[in-house]
Order: sequence, then C-alpha cells, then structure tokens
Amino acid sequence: MTDLAEGGGASRGWSPERSAAGGHNPYLIAFVVSIATFMEVLDTTIANVALRYIAGGLAVGLDESTYIVTSYLVANAIVLSISGWLSTVIGRKRFYMICVATFTFASLLCGFAWSLQALVLFRILQGLGGGGMATSEQAILADSFPPEKRGQAFAIYGIAVVVAPVIGPTLGGWISDTYSWHWVFLINVPMGLISLFLVGTLVSEPSGAEEERRELLKNGLRVDYIGFLLIAAGLGSLEFVLDEGQRNDWFGSSMILGFALTSAFCLVTFVVWELIHDDPIVDIRLLGQRQFGCCFLLMLGTGAIVIATTQILPQFLQTDMGYTAMLAGLALSPGGLVTMVMMPITGQLIGMVQPKYLIMAGATIAALSMWHLTGLTGDVSYGYAAMARIYLAVGLPLLFLPVTTASYEGMPPEKTNQASALINVARNLGGSMGVALAQTLFAQRQQFHQSRLVEHIAPSDIGYQQTVDAMTRFFEAQGSNASDAAGQAIAWVGQTLQHQIDLLAYIDVFWALAMVGVAMIPTALILRRVDPSAARAPH
Repeated sequence: MTDLAEGGGASRGWSPERSAAGGHNPYLIAFVVSIATFMEVLDTTIANVALRYIAGGLAVGLDESTYIVTSYLVANAIVLSISGWLSTVIGRKRFYMICVATFTFASLLCGFAWSLQALVLFRILQGLGGGGMATSEQAILADSFPPEKRGQAFAIYGIAVVVAPVIGPTLGGWISDTYSWHWVFLINVPMGLISLFLVGTLVSEPSGAEEERRELLKNGLRVDYIGFLLIAAGLGSLEFVLDEGQRNDWFGSSMILGFALTSAFCLVTFVVWELIHDDPIVDIRLLGQRQFGCCFLLMLGTGAIVIATTQILPQFLQTDMGYTAMLAGLALSPGGLVTMVMMPITGQLIGMVQPKYLIMAGATIAALSMWHLTGLTGDVSYGYAAMARIYLAVGLPLLFLPVTTASYEGMPPEKTNQASALINVARNLGGSMGVALAQTLFAQRQQFHQSRLVEHIAPSDIGYQQTVDAMTRFFEAQGSNASDAAGQAIAWVGQTLQHQIDLLAYIDVFWALAMVGVAMIPTALILRRVDPSAARAPH
C-alpha cells in the first residue's frame, strides 16, 4: 500500500471555504445531517423485527417476507457504491435532499402497501434513497470541520449510526405489538420532512465542491456505464448471497451458486475496469492506500460485530429464553445509553490520542465482550445479557469514530465523496458478512453438537434411564397417568437436549466474533501516525 500525500496531505485536506456550515454553527449542521441517518438505520432494524407481523398482514409465508429486507439491502448497496460520484455530479446538498425525499416518499408508500409485491417494490425505492444519505452526510461533516475537530463531529453522527440499531428492535417490537406494522414505515415521514426543511435551510453547498462539479461537467458528462453495471451486479449479487445463502443451503443451491459466480466475475472485472478507465465511477485506487485501505478493513470488522450481535443476541433471548421482541430489545437498550455517553468522550480523545491506539483499545474491548458471552448458561439472567451489551457499547465508539476519522486523514478535498462512499460500503457489507457468518456458523455448529449429544440419548445409557425415570415420577406427581408421564418425560429430554444444542452453538458464534475483534488489533497498527500540528496547518 502507498500513503496518500505523505507529509502535506493533511494541510490540503480542509479549508474554511469548503465548509458546508456557511455562517451556522458546524455542530448544529452535524446534528441536522444525523437526523436522516438515524431514520435510515433505525428503519432497517425495525423492519427486521416486524417481519412476522408483515407476513401475517399480507398473508404470505415468513420466508417470503424476508425479501422485504433483502430487496432493501441490495438497492442500498448499489446506490451506496456510486453515491460518491453522484454526489459530485449532482451537487452534494442537492443529492442529499433528493435521497431524503426519495426515502421519505418510499416510506409513505411502504406504509400503505397492499401486497408483498408492492411492498418489495417500494422497499427497493426506499433502499435507493437510503443508500446515498450516509455518504453525503459524512462528506458534509468532513468539509464542515477542521481535521482536529472531526472526531467530535463524527461523535454526533456516530450516535445515530450505532444507537439506532440498538433501539430499533425495542421500538419495532412495541410499534408492532401496540399498533400495526404499517407504522413501522409511516414514522419515517415526519422525520424525513423535518430533515428536508432543516437541511434546505441550514446546510450550504461548499464553493470548492461547486467548482469541482463545474470542472467535471465542463467537457460534458461522461458516465462510466460499464463500471456502474459491474458494481451494481457485483454488489447486488453479493448482498443476495449473504442474505439468502443460509436459507437456501448456500452452494448446494444452484440459485445461490449462480449469484455467487456472477458476483465474483463482476467484482473482479470491475476492479480491472476502474483501474484502466479515465473517469471511474468509483475510485478503487483508494483501497490500495495504506491509511484508507486499513480503515476499510477495520470498518468491515466493526460492521460485522455491531450488526451480527444486534441480531444474534435478541434471537437467542427470544427463541431460547422466551423473551418477547420488546423485552429482547430492552436488553440492548442499556448499551445504547452507554454508547451515547462514550461518543462525545471518544470525540475528545481523538484529539489527544493516536487513532490507532484508540482502535486497538476498542477492538480489545469488543473481543472481550464477545468472550464474556461465551459464558452463556441455560439460566442466564436479563442482567447478564444487558451487561454483555454494555461492555460492547464501551468499545464500539473507540472503533467507529477513530476509524471514520482516520479514513479522511490526508484525503484531498475532491476525494471525500468517494472515500465516504467506500467507508459506508464497508460498514454495510461488513454487517451483511457478520450476519451471514453468525447464522451459518450457528446452523453448522447446531448439527455438530446434535451429533455429539444424541450419542448419550439411548435406552442403554444409564444416565438417560435415570433422567427419564426421575421425570416420569415428576409428571406422575403432577397428575399424569403412567403412560402420559413417560411420554412427557421423553419430550422433556428432547426439549432440554435442543436447548443445550442451541446454547453451545451460540457460544461458538460468539467465539468467532471474538476472533474478528482480535484480528482488528494488529490491523490497526498499520495505520499511519497522525501529526496534530500538520492537521491544523493552514490551507
């Protein structure tokens, strides 16, 4: 890997003329642009919780209803990958407002969807709008704050990105239980309108960005159609494979195999094409640079841990511990509060401590929190699950904020749109990979542990005989006759066995996620040392 603008890059990375804040307080701008991010990230987790309600309301199977999530993620990934280019061509503020308006209008349509087909179509439209918002917001923040204060800006933005998935299951469960699944989407409408009004009123288009746009369009708009088709087909197919692979037996399914081959071919061809093309739609060379390439890998790991634990922990609490969707979500809520406290603290630390050391500390805490979850037992308490999430919540800001801030270190102003797009692709793609890893490992380890534990479920096994006899007497004492009590005892043994199988499989999943955290520690050491004096150098 090579360094970007080694030595003088930081001084070229920001100037007051490029600020999107105009005459307003930049912290107000950070809050304003975070509203839509919170809305978009929240919607994803809320929709996941409401799937069984949606399936019942539209009279479709639960497996069919998962296309509501998959269609959104595929559309989101496609737009996210090219949003940097679109933001430059259309204008950052204009593109951002188009995305928010599209997302808001699509949310309204989703709320009034009359069939599964209509809802999937509207979710695709919603994904197209949501995919461009995060990229524009991060680029606006990077241009509104000088480098030494970006950590504080991203702390405000990070609260929306990290806290929204935490409160999503609780809010989604409460809305679905109390009202209707339609309101899962309709609550986005007022938030979207407020965001549009505030952005239109307060956010400015940086003069430097307008000059870059005019320069780009001076000789006419040259669209990299081949690059667009390749990245759309490649990332879209990859998202489909990651989201649907476990449900369709991975490569045992000809459909999954076909999408996997399509993704591999398109992405490899895309990399080659973008490297030789004069006007690439995605600046793939950024991934070859030491600083940004490492940040991309670190954000993949961060997304994997955040999204995988947000899904797998409530799943355990609901399926094995009998929690409702709302109670399972509440187990994550204390972690959200801790994250909100840690974000501004981490924002201050970024100005005093090298980002790579903060990232190493965050990765260590994340790995230890996953190790803590490997101590699951059959009678785990609500407090144990809540504390596990609190431990992770302490480490996440130390990962998310320094990685996001370091990714813009030494980045020329004209590259911030492209850098923001790629970092957000890493977060979303890492999340999908983390969920796919967790679900696949869970299913495979279930099979492994079942094959081992059932070896002891045999009539000739003394322990099995004693357990069945004891439970038979128990059920007889509860009023069952001898025949029914014997059947109930065998059924109880089967249920207990399945619970133990699931428990061991979940423990294996958390071990794997702990290893993801461990792998991030040496990766952070590759990051360059940030020179605070260089960061504060005049333009």
